[in-house]
This record gives sequence, structure tokens and C-alpha cells, in this order.
Amino acid sequence: MRTKSFAILGLGKFGQSVAETLHNMGHYVLVVDNCEESINHISANITHAILGDVTDEALIKSLDLKNFDAAIVAIGDNIQSSILSTLLLKEAGVKYILAKAQNELHATVLKKIGANKVILPEKDIGIRVAYSLVTPNVLDLIELSPEYSIVEMTVPENWAGKSLKDSKIRNKYGINIIAVKNGNSLIVAPSADYVIKNDDTLVIIGSNSDISKIGK
Repeated sequence: MRTKSFAILGLGKFGQSVAETLHNMGHYVLVVDNCEESINHISANITHAILGDVTDEALIKSLDLKNFDAAIVAIGDNIQSSILSTLLLKEAGVKYILAKAQNELHATVLKKIGANKVILPEKDIGIRVAYSLVTPNVLDLIELSPEYSIVEMTVPENWAGKSLKDSKIRNKYGINIIAVKNGNSLIVAPSADYVIKNDDTLVIIGSNSDISKIGK
């Protein structure tokens, strides 16, 4: 795997988690924050840490981030700083900008000024919690749109021991199984004759309304 370079602006819990995870994966990680305590805390766990204002145009320009693979705007509690730093990254020629937003309006503004991807962590957690309550088999979820998602789930008891063809999952629920994981084994686009095992993990795609019917 090629070593990539990432810049993290803002060191709240989200920014710190992203920075340390990327560094542990073997990538070059540069972090910038105006809190000396945060910088001192993380400096030993990432590649390079800089104490500074992420809205300082001169500082952002001096970092020469246009050659980085991506920059992450992880500022949590200051929408103005989040927007300004995103704009400065865009003007600096950063190839890919991921930004954290507090709400939908904030997310809309970030997209308008050049963020390639915007995430709302609290919203995403809320969606996962809701699905785990309604459909206990759901392990993880990726929202493709407000209507459709990809879900990783354990096998419902009445599916185990049946082939995909005999279980008629698509006809009953309107979903498609796009992959099956079992230990270190991964089967992409399993055939209709594949027999579902109790300890399989299924990766499915479908509408949110259809996914919510699983297990009922």
C-alpha cells in the first residue's frame, strides 16, 4: 500500500482519532491546532504537529498542502473557522477536502465552497443507533442517499442453512446481497446457490424502508 499524506486541521476528539488512526496505518500525518496542550498530547503519536491558527492564510500557504492526498477539516465548535479553513485549503490547491459539519446548513455551505465530502458524525451515529434498535442484526451502515444504504449484518436465524435462491431474500425484502464475509474469506456477488452460514456476515444494499423490514 502506498504511503499517503494527510493534513488534519483541528484536534478535537474527532480530529485526534482520525490523525492517530491514519498514522497507525503507516501514513504521513500533519496536524494543526491552536491549542498547545492538544499539540503536545498528540505530537508523539503522529508524524508532525504544528501549533497555529488554521484560519491564518499565511500559515496554510506555508504548509504547501497541494501535494497532500487529502486534508481533513475537523473543527467542531467554530463554524466560522471551519468554513474559512476549508476555503483556504481550496485556494491552496488541496486535491481532496473532507470536512466535519455541525448541521445540514453548515454542510451545505462547506460543499458550496469546495469540500469534496462532508460528514455529520452525530447524524451518522444517530442513524446507526436507530437501525440497531429496529433491526438488531445490523452491524454497520453506509448511507448512500436519504433513501438507500449499504448494510453489514449478521445472519437472521431463519436465513441460515438456506441457499440465496431458496431463501428468496430479494423477493421477500427487495434487497440484494452483494458480498458475504466469513472469517478472512470474502465472496463478492455470491451465486444463487450459495448456502448462507450462521456465522456469515452479509453485506446488503437496498432501500432503507426495505432494510428495516429484515427480522420482522
